[in-house]
Amino acid sequence: MSEEKKMNPASEKTVEAVEKAAKQEKKPSLPPPEDVVLDIRNLTVHYVLEDETVEAVNDISLTLKKGQIIGLVGETGAGKTSTALSILNLIPHPPGVIKNGEIWVNGKNVLTMSDKELESIRGKDVAMIFQDPMTSLNPVFTVGMQIAEAIQLHEGCTKKESEERAGDMLELVGIPRERAGEYPHQFSGGMKQRVVIAIALCCDPKLLLADEPTTALDVTIQAQVLDMMQRLKNQLNTSMIFITHDLGIVAELCDEVAVMYAGKIIERGTLTDVFNHAKHPYTEGLFNSLPNIEEKVDKLTPIPGLMPDPTKLPKGCAFAPRCPYAKPECIETPQDEIAFGETHFVRCSRYREADFHINRKEINENG
Repeated sequence: MSEEKKMNPASEKTVEAVEKAAKQEKKPSLPPPEDVVLDIRNLTVHYVLEDETVEAVNDISLTLKKGQIIGLVGETGAGKTSTALSILNLIPHPPGVIKNGEIWVNGKNVLTMSDKELESIRGKDVAMIFQDPMTSLNPVFTVGMQIAEAIQLHEGCTKKESEERAGDMLELVGIPRERAGEYPHQFSGGMKQRVVIAIALCCDPKLLLADEPTTALDVTIQAQVLDMMQRLKNQLNTSMIFITHDLGIVAELCDEVAVMYAGKIIERGTLTDVFNHAKHPYTEGLFNSLPNIEEKVDKLTPIPGLMPDPTKLPKGCAFAPRCPYAKPECIETPQDEIAFGETHFVRCSRYREADFHINRKEINENG
């Protein structure tokens, strides 16, 4: 039923109308500075169905410089994967529509590129590690062939040269090159994930999109993969967007943090800003729901309630129904960004009140 609903002719006409209106609204703008690898400006992504519209990503902006790693954190359904797919212009269409915004990668606007231009940057300038390594690899081709294919396509190598480089990439991620002739089913889950990472990194991309790459791994393999990604970042100066639910991974790997909720970035800043000086009630809720080795309690403190229906988002704060600090007007009040210094930004209208603060204690990094 869901597929029929998505491909309904009426729905396709609606998608075309929204897309046409979005294109008419776009105005040319200047590219970002040279040290900026990724610049997302006011991105809005909707999935237009026959009877309703899913507002997946709502007016988000992000900037990523060379060699930086940004952790994109939030619950399932927050819009993290849709954001990553937008960067490669891979939103399924229909029903997906990039309704508004610009995405600049290495000084070029991805949303104005032709299909041929997009093919040239996918895997070359921008690569993505998808959530599930089990479904990311083709079971009928050897892992060596799958790595070599990308190298041959983008680097113009001969078959022999691409196979040699595929072996080098396997060794880079800790797999003996002799295993290049084996098939995906002959590898463990952690090894498959390493192969997927090798494919993503084989053409030295300037930007890597890692969509929960460690979720399916046990903690030992997870630690090995994280160490490897940090090492590769240092060796290749690769910039990354690291999508995860795990704040521990963010603390270990990332330079900056962006917290997403209901399609919006509700708090963003450096690792120190968000971890030591969290401001948004939702961010506080995420930290409170984690176990604390210094405080033994019988039960953890989860965030009450569920994510809002993305087809019925309020005009104001989508977190208000779950927020312990919310006032009746919060759900109707537009949540503009409020700056706390040069790097820390929060969407919470309560901070317009001079005496407002959340209960979480700030951590003084000086001790």
